[in-house]
Amino acid sequence: MGRNSLDNKVITRKQKWWDWHKKNPAVYQLFKKFTFEAIEKKGAKRLGARFVIERVRWETNVETKGSGFKIDDHFIPYYARLFMFEFPEHKNLFNKRPMKKEYE
Repeated sequence: MGRNSLDNKVITRKQKWWDWHKKNPAVYQLFKKFTFEAIEKKGAKRLGARFVIERVRWETNVETKGSGFKIDDHFIPYYARLFMFEFPEHKNLFNKRPMKKEYE
């Protein structure tokens, strides 16, 4: 696989998340809500983004009426990065490991 092909795959994954995110803003709203609950109620200093997304999945599939969201697991790191960008005072809350084929 050549460099251009790899670059296109990275751009495609990030763009796929961004397009989905714009169509499903409630997911990020819940992500923020549950992250702040963990910070404020439990004093969380470190948190797993997957833990938060699973709570979002629970809320949208069990607690509410409707079809819920099909959240791609590849989107989880982008939500953590978006949160830490939006709230720099929590820039170390989520463990930020390089994603496969990610260039920053």
